[in-house]
Amino acid sequence: MRISPIGIIHTPFKLKEETPIQPFKSTKIGQVEVYKKFAPGLQDITGFSHVILIYQFHKSKSYKLIVKPFLDSRYHGLFATRYPARPNQIGISVVRLLRQEKNVLFVKGIDVLDGTPLLDIKPYVLVFDTAEKVKIGWLGCKQKERI
Repeated sequence: MRISPIGIIHTPFKLKEETPIQPFKSTKIGQVEVYKKFAPGLQDITGFSHVILIYQFHKSKSYKLIVKPFLDSRYHGLFATRYPARPNQIGISVVRLLRQEKNVLFVKGIDVLDGTPLLDIKPYVLVFDTAEKVKIGWLGCKQKERI
């Protein structure tokens, strides 16, 4: 499988420690720059309030299969977390789309490092992207602590 970036994400976060844990905790604005050759693919994107950004954890060089996530003091399997150090370095974030200026999307709720390679963008569609009877595993006990 060959994957090449279609753009780059610009954010105020220069260090890993500065980034919010999840986008719902962030009010920061980011710019999603789509390379000009892919810009025609942005047609009609502004009709959506939110988009899903798929990107590369480009600063992640290794991974462990058992990790202690940011939201817990216990260890869990990597695939039961959103821990950023992953075998395929793939990250996703749902962000609010504020506006488009040519090949740049301005988004709110960004939670990635500045300079992150953008792999894809998909529109967030409530009827497709919301599940019923959702269980949240080990995070259920954290619910009471108000994540």
